[in-house]
Amino acid sequence: MGDMTVPDATTAPRVPMRERIVEAAAELFYAQGLRAVSAEKIIAQVGITKVTFYRHFPTKDDLIVAYLERRAQWERDAIAQVRQAAADVPDAFRIVAEAIGAESCSPGFRGCPFINAAAEYADPEHPVRRAVDTHRRWFRQTLQDLLDEIDVPDSARAADQLVMLRDGAMVSGYLSDPSTVAAALRDACRAVLGASTSPAS
Repeated sequence: MGDMTVPDATTAPRVPMRERIVEAAAELFYAQGLRAVSAEKIIAQVGITKVTFYRHFPTKDDLIVAYLERRAQWERDAIAQVRQAAADVPDAFRIVAEAIGAESCSPGFRGCPFINAAAEYADPEHPVRRAVDTHRRWFRQTLQDLLDEIDVPDSARAADQLVMLRDGAMVSGYLSDPSTVAAALRDACRAVLGASTSPAS
């Protein structure tokens, strides 16, 4: 066999502590709920001291916001990848519908983390709710921008309908048969687009 160099574990890039904390919290928050997971549980999971934890996150709410912003960035990156991969806007909607269906069939799926967070934090002025609302406004505007690309009349109304369909698909994937989500969402999106582009009666 040829010469094989074994990577030195000591030279591997270290994951920043803040990222380690958010990563551990993301798993616990999504699986168990935001309020059910204490700071102490996250501290134990990461294996750090309270001083280290609170140096990065003065409050647990700060960590929850970071967790939601991390998920929001993941979704923004995913949509960007869809835009690059899709042949056209309808194809982009198809890819998104299939991705939601695949996610809802994945082990440990518990629905949309943003909907879950909003259910636990009723105050619309709470930082957690503001993080949720910021992401949802971005998602809705992204849909409207896509609809405008194909000249859908009243794209704002159609975007509202598509957001509602997406929300329903995520809840249905958690509470009902997830294997039906992708096809149902795809058909519903087609119905909205068809109704939006058909001549007014």
